[in-house]
Amino acid sequence: MDTDSAASHPSDAIKKGVDRAPHRALLRALGLGDRELGLPFIGVANSFNEVIPGHLHLRSITDAVKAGIWAGGGVPFEFGGIGVCDGIAMNHEGMRFSLASRELIADEIEVMARAHAFDGLVLVPNCDKIVPGMMMGALRVNVPAIVVSGGPMLAGDLAGEKIDLHNLFEAVGAVITGKMSREELTRIETCACPGCGSCAGLFTANSMNCLTEVLGLALPGNGTIPAVHAARIRMAREAGRRAVEMVAEGLRPGDIVDERAVRNALAVDSSMGCSTNTALHLAAVAHEAGVPFSLHEVNEITAATPHLCSLSPAGIHHMEDLHRAGGVPALMKILLDAGKIDGSAATVSGMTVAEQAAGAGVIDPEVIHPIDNPYHATGGLAALFGNLAPAGAVVKESAVLPEMLKHRGPALVFESEPELLDAIEQGRIKPGSVVVIRYQGPKGGPGMPEMLTPTAAIAGAGLDREVALITDGRFSGATRGASIGHVSPEAFEGGPIALIRDGDEIEIDIPGRSLNLQVADEELKARAAVWQPVPPRYDRGYLARYVKLVHSAEKGAVTG
Repeated sequence: MDTDSAASHPSDAIKKGVDRAPHRALLRALGLGDRELGLPFIGVANSFNEVIPGHLHLRSITDAVKAGIWAGGGVPFEFGGIGVCDGIAMNHEGMRFSLASRELIADEIEVMARAHAFDGLVLVPNCDKIVPGMMMGALRVNVPAIVVSGGPMLAGDLAGEKIDLHNLFEAVGAVITGKMSREELTRIETCACPGCGSCAGLFTANSMNCLTEVLGLALPGNGTIPAVHAARIRMAREAGRRAVEMVAEGLRPGDIVDERAVRNALAVDSSMGCSTNTALHLAAVAHEAGVPFSLHEVNEITAATPHLCSLSPAGIHHMEDLHRAGGVPALMKILLDAGKIDGSAATVSGMTVAEQAAGAGVIDPEVIHPIDNPYHATGGLAALFGNLAPAGAVVKESAVLPEMLKHRGPALVFESEPELLDAIEQGRIKPGSVVVIRYQGPKGGPGMPEMLTPTAAIAGAGLDREVALITDGRFSGATRGASIGHVSPEAFEGGPIALIRDGDEIEIDIPGRSLNLQVADEELKARAAVWQPVPPRYDRGYLARYVKLVHSAEKGAVTG
């Protein structure tokens, strides 16, 4: 190895030159010899832990990645990363840390890649905040990078009926209101989550894993190949090999995630009916890529994109069904042929979107509908604006029952999730109400805690046909119904949601993209004049620092 030659890769900074002899000594202590010191160094970010079911098997995925890197002529360096299980963190203090962990994960990728001068990265996430967090970090570092997720969990089976985690949350609501026995609940509990993988519906984790394909940062199948299928191991090995090729080609995330990629992701998101959390995460990814992002753009693309898939929680199908039907490539091929996405966008495969989708096709049109027979004429996400959400709010329109697309009712205001759950249990939520949970935003929550427990309890109580829920927090991808989140500005910042009083009429018009408080402007000004800020919930530790740095939801709740 010529240790004095001019630098050509980031890793040359730690292995070339006389003054790098100490660095090389430490690398030799890892078992590297002269040949390995001359190869590209690839960091492998493994988010394995024994807390998240979606991450339990990531050691085997990472082993396959490393085998691919060795086979491709690179040297893998595995390192770990944190991850929060949203399901386990739900409905207690842990949920305040979930979204906030995304920024830590992005920072971890930046720190490890910069400090150790990796030439490339392979990112191995699977659930919720870990997927966008790793993509954000990779874009910030901007060395060649590829995502290999752990894949979705298989659906559970209850007496021949396919179920998943959202069924369990709704069952809790049914038990609370006396519509289901505890014995029935236990039967669901024991079979809803049959093994490793990200929860089986089109919740946030699987939404983001599918969008890694569309953004061009993952190989085809990354979003849908089930966690337990050998095809995922084969894909992981190929991704490792491909990472080394990308270093040689100089193909970086910043070359891939451009305005075309982000708009493509919004179009596929709309056609699939993905989680509302994608509005946060795509905004954050776009921010790191330097690409403009607006909730108005969400509405523009949604209006032009038909809704072609109806997966749990909105429909009966699960991720394994989408994979069997042709997966994300088949869906992209439909949209490409219809002129709904830009086929010139780049991908980590080295091919354009059009080239990569050329051989794809729909195998089961019951799962992926043809474009002339959509579930809905327009896409799954909607951004709402009005005097209650001047900077916007987000709803998963594809999971809202038709009778709730337009709704007007009296507000019932809560300052916390436990207060609302008590009200549901006591039967105080009346049909027609608009439930408001506030001080749950990026700063007020802090961390925008998900509201799956109350939304599932409302659905389990049979009230989702008559009750809407509005929050400056956010919702799980497993949420369905007229659940409107990300209301901005948030209550903590003195946004209009902080001024609502019990009994105020709220008008929701999802097709019209509006959310309005039916209170005179003069009265709202009078309320604003006497409104008092609430102190932050934390005065020390990570969340105290997070509150000082985090931006509003319409900007992706980023901290930089």
